[in-house]
Amino acid sequence: MSHTISFPNSEHGDLSLEAHTPLADELTVQNSPILFGCRTGICGTCLVTVVGDVPPAKAEEQELLDVLAPHHPQARLACQIDLTQDLEICPYGTAHHNSAPV
Repeated sequence: MSHTISFPNSEHGDLSLEAHTPLADELTVQNSPILFGCRTGICGTCLVTVVGDVPPAKAEEQELLDVLAPHHPQARLACQIDLTQDLEICPYGTAHHNSAPV
């Protein structure tokens, strides 16, 4: 089953990806506004605001989220998202829903 990833307030078009596809394997500077560093969840470069249902963050990711985006439940590391639904994703701190500046 495929799901749509959209990037509001960006010139990037929607992407259709299969469920459970690691976003770090598919998103590039050519097809999304999301930047990646380590792609393993330890650097925080891919911090995003997500609108849509995603499984809860694992403990290691949550530790970093508590430092980088405290009190922002829509904040996630894109490299750690398990794609199970259609999502809207924006870089954290950009104009999108309830995101806050870094």
